[in-house]
Amino acid sequence: MEIEQLQAAWSQMSNELEQQKKLTDKIIMEMTQQRYSNKFRTISFYETIGAAICFLNAIYILVNFFKLDTWYLITCGIFTLAFLIVMPILVLRSLKKVRNLNILNRTYKETLVSYTKEKKVLLKIQQFGTYSSFILMFTTAAVFSKLFNNKDFFLVDRNIWYYGGIGLAVTFIFFFTKWGYKSYKNITDSAEEILKELDD
Repeated sequence: MEIEQLQAAWSQMSNELEQQKKLTDKIIMEMTQQRYSNKFRTISFYETIGAAICFLNAIYILVNFFKLDTWYLITCGIFTLAFLIVMPILVLRSLKKVRNLNILNRTYKETLVSYTKEKKVLLKIQQFGTYSSFILMFTTAAVFSKLFNNKDFFLVDRNIWYYGGIGLAVTFIFFFTKWGYKSYKNITDSAEEILKELDD
């Protein structure tokens, strides 16, 4: 009888330990999910503000598009509009996919495969944005020169200071986009490290 009671007590204790382990594992997974999502909170906030600014500029250009009266200014306007509308949407959508990756209902391997895929897409979009921002600098200057001052950017007289300003602007954009891409790389690498902790 004592052996049966001992076995019953042992069985009950094993069940309780198993339940506690499952609960602990669930809590760890939920905390990991929260830590992972938080990695993208700040950058999502800034990208949302950036998107709002882009959309407001796009609306302004659209309302005044009729002022772009040559084929090359119209081309600049179309490129600028496309960039200001499409790029923020692509970035925000990609960020949302990465940030909302559900790690609770997937295996470690499935999570890592999904993350790697979404990370590549996000970084590719950032690379495209980096390269195209140099073109955008000139198309935006051409569009707003016409809309604000009614001057054709490509026909105005330029002096050495003007070219110096362009050189400074290109240098600034080069370092700013490089810093931005590096920030994305650091955040995505850091998030990946959190996911890899699940395999420990």
